[in-house]
Amino acid sequence: MKSTELLTRGLTRENPVFVMLLGMCPALAVTARVETALGMGILVILVLTLSNLFVSLVKDYVPDQIRVPSYIVIIAAFVTMISMLTEAFAYDLFVSLGVFLPLIVVNCIILGRAESFASKNKPIASMLDGIGMGLGFSLALIIISSIREVLSSGTIVFGEYLPFFATPGDVTQLIAGVNVSDYGIAVFGLPAGAFLTVGLILAIRQGMQVRKEGASA
Repeated sequence: MKSTELLTRGLTRENPVFVMLLGMCPALAVTARVETALGMGILVILVLTLSNLFVSLVKDYVPDQIRVPSYIVIIAAFVTMISMLTEAFAYDLFVSLGVFLPLIVVNCIILGRAESFASKNKPIASMLDGIGMGLGFSLALIIISSIREVLSSGTIVFGEYLPFFATPGDVTQLIAGVNVSDYGIAVFGLPAGAFLTVGLILAIRQGMQVRKEGASA
């Protein structure tokens, strides 16, 4: 498989969230704000890439009887290191992710790629697969969080308001007469909003797929 295909197939054709429906817990839990989703995506890319590399390096030395437990130990070691680094250098992100940071250990995307790909391929290919799947996961989180944050509060990254929204007393609000607190859909900032957003995205994707198949028939 070509390097470009390894890097890009996780973005669309085999997207972990929108196609394979893996890693749904963080996709639903940490996507209320774009910066939190982006932080989770970056951490998953790091863990996925490093664990894939290490699993590929040790795959010939691990007995089949303890294969999966060994992979979990490897993943847990990298999650622990990255968690400590996040707490030291990005404390706000560490607090925002909360329990979902250590739960990266049991993220089915990471264990699934270790079992289905890294344990059967060479180190470089395994790293590229980890990066590609991590990017696809991050893209999904950013799309979900962007929709949720805009609809719930009118803000985008780092609390910046969209041009057509404004906080009370802001110059934009005085000129345009728009107050985001009057028009924000609060449910999208809640857990139920994550289900609605993901369901909407999957419905649109499925509709496009059905139309494409109908056109090619």
